[in-house]
Amino acid sequence: MKEFIIVIPARLQSTRLPEKPLILIKGKSIIQRTYEQCLKAVKKELIYIATDSIRIYDHCKALNMNVLMTSKDVLTGTDRVCEVAEQIEAKYYINVQGDEPVFNPDDIKVVLRKLDSIKDESTIINGYTSIKNFSEYNSVSVPKVVFKPNGELLYMSRSPIPGNKSSKFIKAWRQVCIYAFPNEALKNFSKIKKTPLEEQEDIEILRFLELGYKVNMIELSSQSIPVDHPEDVLKVEKFLNENLNAE
Repeated sequence: MKEFIIVIPARLQSTRLPEKPLILIKGKSIIQRTYEQCLKAVKKELIYIATDSIRIYDHCKALNMNVLMTSKDVLTGTDRVCEVAEQIEAKYYINVQGDEPVFNPDDIKVVLRKLDSIKDESTIINGYTSIKNFSEYNSVSVPKVVFKPNGELLYMSRSPIPGNKSSKFIKAWRQVCIYAFPNEALKNFSKIKKTPLEEQEDIEILRFLELGYKVNMIELSSQSIPVDHPEDVLKVEKFLNENLNAE
């Protein structure tokens, strides 16, 4: 059994941005850029793209990237990671979203250090960072998090939380889509269809909360530009132009 592997779920049929993983940004696809960021943190043999698309599969194979086929009927990216867990046995599965082409690879190292220190091996780990402005705070595309002083997740929502009487942006945090899932937790996750809060919010981590798991939130860097809309592609291009060493 491996100590961990990194899994990058990627599907072609994105509702907000169709064929998103294959969109080229400065000559490289989004999925390729995400994979190459992971390569800066761990060895190639520990990184797998998981997809239900033959086009993505062929694209990855052509670029010599590790890729696994999964079924088309999975409900979420985490369910896709569950299918990978059936093919490759590991203690932990680190899920990196396939639409994060410029995330900070050091964040993976932070997650790995956290794994070395936790005592309860059923704990899920997820990243967060500070929200900088009202636009992010108010966006339904940005999952906001609230947690205890010890980092244990209380709730995650697309609504602007924590709120206040004046409805102003004061201080808040957003999810960074790097997770670490224990093997056993994934097995239990896959046995259940979407739970009520997960269904309403469309946030997978809530299924674990609703199943009674602890989710430990750890602070990661703010170098994260998830690509959900066409304008996000321009944000990534701007970042790459301003940070040539990120190529």
